[in-house]
Parts: sequence; C-alpha cells; structure tokens
Amino acid sequence: MRLDGSFADFTDTGFDELQAIVDALPEDPGDYPDLRVGDLGIKRKRWYVEGFERFDEAGELLRCDPKGIEIRTRIHVSIDDAVAALRADQALLDAEALARGFRTTAIGFNPVRSSYPIVPPLNGWEHVHRTGSPEERTAHLHMVTYGPDLNLSCPGMDVDELIDVAAKLTFYSPYLVPLSFSSPLRDGGLWGGLSARTALRTGARPAVMVFLADPARMVPADPSLTQPARLPAEAGRIEFKAFDACPDPQLYGELLSLLTGLVLDTRLTGRRTTPDTALHQRSAREGLADPLIRAGAVAAVEAATAALAGRPADLARMAALRARLDRGECPALDMIARYDAGKPVAGICRARTVVAG
Repeated sequence: MRLDGSFADFTDTGFDELQAIVDALPEDPGDYPDLRVGDLGIKRKRWYVEGFERFDEAGELLRCDPKGIEIRTRIHVSIDDAVAALRADQALLDAEALARGFRTTAIGFNPVRSSYPIVPPLNGWEHVHRTGSPEERTAHLHMVTYGPDLNLSCPGMDVDELIDVAAKLTFYSPYLVPLSFSSPLRDGGLWGGLSARTALRTGARPAVMVFLADPARMVPADPSLTQPARLPAEAGRIEFKAFDACPDPQLYGELLSLLTGLVLDTRLTGRRTTPDTALHQRSAREGLADPLIRAGAVAAVEAATAALAGRPADLARMAALRARLDRGECPALDMIARYDAGKPVAGICRARTVVAG
C-alpha cells in the first residue's frame, strides 16, 4: 500500500519502484543453495518482486508487471526458527518499504480489482511458453491472489509416500483453508464470502505440489500434483499452496504444525489428485460456519494432533489452532468487522450513507 492508504498494484505501480525496495535489502550468500534464483536473476535475495513477465518474439524480457514483494525463508530445522526468520525479514522489508513511500499489508485477494488483463495479448513465443503446463496457462490468476507457499519435507519418505501425502493434503484442503481466510474484499467492497482467493484460484491452480527428483515419476494432473525438482534442495519438498495470506506469522507456524501432523497421520483416508473446485468454492463463501466444512476441519485437526504426540512445540501450536477452530475464527472475520465499523481495510472503506433533513 502507498502511504496515502491506496492499494498499490500493477495498474499504478512500476516494477522499478518495488525493485528499489528489494535493492536496499541485504543479500546473503548463505541463502543458497536453499533458494532458487531463477532464469531471469530476479530472485537473488530472500525478497523479490513477484509479477507477470512479458517477452518479445525472440524470448527476451520486455517488462515485468509487479504483483508485490514476496519473502522467502531458507530451509530451517524447526517451525519456530522459520517463523522467527520470517518475522525478522518482514521487519526489514517494512522499514525499507516505509522509507520509499509504501507500507506492507497482508490480504488474500486484490481488494480493488478481480482480474489481471494480459495486454497486449500473448505473442507466439509467449503463447508456447505460457501453455506448457497447467500452472503457466493460469499464471495470470496469481496476479490478484496472495498466499503463502508453506513447505516441509520428511527425510526418508519415498516417492510413493510423497505422492500419497500430496493427494491427502489436496483432498483435505477445502477443510483446512478456512483457518487462513483473509479475502472478504473484492472490486472495492465486500463480495459476500470470506475468501475471494479460494473462490477464484483453487481448482484452476493446485492446492498442493510435491517436487520429485525423477522426472519419470510425474503424475499426470491438471492442475499439477507433482513437479520436477529444480535444484537438489527441492527434491522431496511438499508445498501447500492453498492458504490465504495471514496477517500474523504465528498463524503460519500453527498451519505448518497442522501440515506436519497430516503428513505423519496414518488415519485419514481421503485422497484426490486434483482439488475439488466446488467444495473449495463452498468453503470460500461460508468457511467454518458451514457444518460440512467445519466437520472436515475438526477431523483433520484431531488426526494431525494425534499424529504429533510427543512433540510438545507442535502440540502447543495445535492447541492454539484448535482454539481458533472452536471459535470459528479467521482473519477475514476481523476484516469484515473493521470494514463494517467504517475503518479502512487494505485501503478500502465502507461508503457512508448521509441522510439530509
């Protein structure tokens, strides 16, 4: 957001404006080989400008329309360490953004507009490279949606187990995501649900992906369930992609414990190769107030908690998450309450009604 309270996106913010913030942040060679730099060299730090790249007919980069600034953490041995690193990097980003006329905000969906227009249309080279996979084909959707990629790995888990875990998490995704919902705004006001991000994204985009070292083990699916590991540190990584952006990093810690428990769980039987679009859309509207969604969330949290026996730090986070679940709590409800009270949410305020006498 800009300091005047307006939401900054690809319509009024240039790549260079956000890159200037990233340029001012420190570069740490110790982040690699954990983190991927990418072909364009944009991802040279833990922070980078996320966006939609446009190319000419020869494949040369023309521009990058910015979505925002993403923070990545290197691999950590504990959830506490990962959350602490995220908090520290968020504080550094906040300071540099403020110095350049911006302040950060966490919200799951662009509150001003619902789509990113591809202008001009893709040229021949871009068309080939933007239709090579389900994720490339739908890459424009990510320009109005904001959420974390929560990653974990279990050393010693074989490929069949990794694929099974991905299918399990994909099945239970519509019951898990309401704990994170933070996108009740769309097109300048409330849209009637809790997660515009989930309503638009999940189904067209994956809920979960696992990165495998062997390209021959890819599972045919649209959207993808598996991806080839792009660097050795990615092999065996389980990536949950369906949560909304969360204002409090502590909630990310609780959700990572939930995912850890579900990876270790041996009780739950549901499996899907692709996300259930209709069920995600149902979840996006009512969240935990829907009896079916709530029952699925309770079953998942209880199974994860049982699987985490003997892990006190994880169990403490699960107790906090279960309390949120019992209260039917998610960030979107707080946002709606603030909006209804006439307070700004991501730069959007409820219109006041004036009665003249």
